[in-house]
Amino acid sequence: MAEIHPSARKHGISDDDITHAIDHALAIDDLDDDARLYIGPGRNAAPLEILTIVSPYGTEIAIHAMRMRPRYARLLRGY
Repeated sequence: MAEIHPSARKHGISDDDITHAIDHALAIDDLDDDARLYIGPGRNAAPLEILTIVSPYGTEIAIHAMRMRPRYARLLRGY
């Protein structure tokens, strides 16, 4: 389970929805600079995008969470 930084709550996504989206991710994309993007459902099944930072020790901190934007739909194609 990822730690949740206060910045991840900026768009009104609850901690429970952030955790649910990470735990039930439909797509995971490792980005540059130790960042990881999760696309997963909130508890109401709405698709969310969650951005985490991965530490050198493997722990993660969620720093961004919001409803999934259309540009990430490409990650779900074929799912």
